[in-house]
Amino acid sequence: MNRIYFDNAATTPLDTEVLHAMMPYLTTNFGNPSSIYSYGRETRMAIENARKTVAKILNAHPAEIFFTSGGTESSNTAINASVRDLGCKHIISSAIEHHATLHTVEHLHKTGEATVSYVNLLPNGHVDMQHLEILLQQSTEKCLVTLMHANNETGNMLDLHATGALCKKYGAIFHSDTVQTVGHFPFNLRNTPVDFITGAGHKFHGPKGVGILYINEKIKITPFVQGGSQERNMRAGTENLYGIVGFAKALELATAGYESESAYINGLRLYMMDALQKNLPGISFNGDPLGQSLYTVLSVNFPKTDKSEMLLFSLDMNNICASGGSACTSGADQGSHVIRAINNNPDNVTVRFSFSKHNTKEEVDAVVEKLQQLV
Repeated sequence: MNRIYFDNAATTPLDTEVLHAMMPYLTTNFGNPSSIYSYGRETRMAIENARKTVAKILNAHPAEIFFTSGGTESSNTAINASVRDLGCKHIISSAIEHHATLHTVEHLHKTGEATVSYVNLLPNGHVDMQHLEILLQQSTEKCLVTLMHANNETGNMLDLHATGALCKKYGAIFHSDTVQTVGHFPFNLRNTPVDFITGAGHKFHGPKGVGILYINEKIKITPFVQGGSQERNMRAGTENLYGIVGFAKALELATAGYESESAYINGLRLYMMDALQKNLPGISFNGDPLGQSLYTVLSVNFPKTDKSEMLLFSLDMNNICASGGSACTSGADQGSHVIRAINNNPDNVTVRFSFSKHNTKEEVDAVVEKLQQLV
């Protein structure tokens, strides 16, 4: 049996066209973009063209796009700068953020640089917008609101416009971790009230180790990484040239294929939901899968039994890649902070299936059949 890869929210395979776009910069065009001779100017041009491409697709200004090593660095930069440069002494976040956000926020709290409040979550895992407004209203300090656009485990999506409007109303800085949505949804940053967003190439068939940070042009911050004038003095270090070229190419392809691919992938997700409900009694889904949700992610709870406790391991033994995320698990695996926050049921085993344009209904059928045997 061929391997079935249902873990696309973790990472995606590199598109052949993206690899082709990167190849010249891995071979002949190897000049340092900071060098002044023609070899350097060629690679500098490649980076600036990539920046223009990304800016155009996101409807931002090229001067607002900075290339980083990925979503984690981008979020770290935005959150640290908000506290240290923009005077945000109170951070409002949620318990279901990616660790790149949560750990950064916790660190700033530990060092005494900022106080932290966590917004309540509704039973379906969405952010309680009324509670967010109360937190903003009551704050005596300038706030940073950092809330993800789409949750990587449940797929739940935040209303960026409504959240941004609330932040504006109370003079708060708004950072959104958009790693699961850049390359998956159209953005129009010209008319989105957000100060910082992030992206990672490997979530949409681009290379690993490259990402972006969008910094709204009204915002002035200091670099997080010191040591050189790259990225317009915002990020020191020789640029990840082929990564940057690959990121822009992957974003171009994802944007061109958005209409048909998103419909196709969502079809697979709904098909799997339906098949699971018909064939496996007692299962349930996390989040809001039929509402405001990513079309790529399906988080499934299986009733806990002796067999299902080993479910991920059994799937792996059967060449099926998916990811775990139960509320509490034994030993080294600490379980998922996200599932604990919204569905703390120790009698469930949670598996996240996430899809891409390369998956098929036949694969879904094979996985559902295998799950019937395993559960």
